[in-house]
Amino acid sequence: MYTVYVLKSLAQNYHYIGHTHHLQARLTAHNAGKVRSTKGYRPFEVIYTEPYPTRSAAQQREYYLKSAPGNIWLRSHLTAQGTW
Repeated sequence: MYTVYVLKSLAQNYHYIGHTHHLQARLTAHNAGKVRSTKGYRPFEVIYTEPYPTRSAAQQREYYLKSAPGNIWLRSHLTAQGTW
């Protein structure tokens, strides 16, 4: 099982979208500074997840959420939940 996730920086106004097979291990890597693209924005919390059965499906959803229409949907969805 794969997970598409959205991280929110607790220090700055920054969000990160990714996918992984092991969410907790990936969050630990982000918070430990082992991911170059997020190193300067630590610490993080997970604010959104979606499960997918295959890596391909998770990767397609990640790419969609990073696109303009996908990002608009994500922002409106998370704003309605009060997590953006």
